[in-house]
Amino acid sequence: MQYIDLHVHSNCSDGTCTPEELVQLALDNELVAFALTDHDTVDGVSRAMAAAKDRPISVIPGVELSCEYVVSPEKKKEIHILGYNIDYTMSELLDTLTGVAEERDNRNRKMCENLHDAGFPIDYESLIQRFGSNILTRAHFARFLLEQGAIPSIDSAFKKILAENGPYFVVRRYLTPEEGIRLIKKAGGVPVLAHPLLYKLSVTELHNLITELKGYGLKGIEAMYSRNHGNDEAFVRKLAKDFDLFITGGTDFHGANKPDLEIGRGEGNLRVPVMLLENLK
Repeated sequence: MQYIDLHVHSNCSDGTCTPEELVQLALDNELVAFALTDHDTVDGVSRAMAAAKDRPISVIPGVELSCEYVVSPEKKKEIHILGYNIDYTMSELLDTLTGVAEERDNRNRKMCENLHDAGFPIDYESLIQRFGSNILTRAHFARFLLEQGAIPSIDSAFKKILAENGPYFVVRRYLTPEEGIRLIKKAGGVPVLAHPLLYKLSVTELHNLITELKGYGLKGIEAMYSRNHGNDEAFVRKLAKDFDLFITGGTDFHGANKPDLEIGRGEGNLRVPVMLLENLK
């Protein structure tokens, strides 16, 4: 059996491996393909594809778009739409991602100010010096604070000081799901809902979400995922069948930012079979 990984991050967003290192890691783990799906950027795609040239592995050009879904007038959720086999050179895609990066940058500056004013050893300039000018996410905040000895673990930071309902969090403007799916389709790509169970929606809310996204052109749903437990995969497979969606699978590999995961090998011995590539054509 040959295996793949359709959800991988590099240090062009919030992973810790370079695109080139990901290619070597994937080969070391005997994968035949992986998708580079960095958060709101395609900066690493060409590098990964160049590193894979003339080697026995394929890199699928992808992206993971952060979108804001309105569950109800009182409730909003950040959801992620994966785009596969996109034209990563399309000007509208690049212009949109530049705008998203600027919005995120403004949010990050304000969050740094909030944390610094509260006594945490962090400021925006030090954050940039440590991680460079790539897409900075809360994972970078957590890693920086961990290195400064200000928190016991990355997980604890997300549960407390970096939580969306925490005192230091700053809201930013997101793409809508309609905008995200339309952008992926315009770039010639295939839109897929990432890790649907992480959003902690009720079954009715999840059905409503998928119904809405289907109306915009959603094609698939990530059923095989490294954080699945118990009957989670079977539940998402049932959703896929009920809503006439294909399934994908991936680890959500982030390198040292999720140290319990290997590329191509998730929690519970997750392995994604190569035949799922057929769904992305």
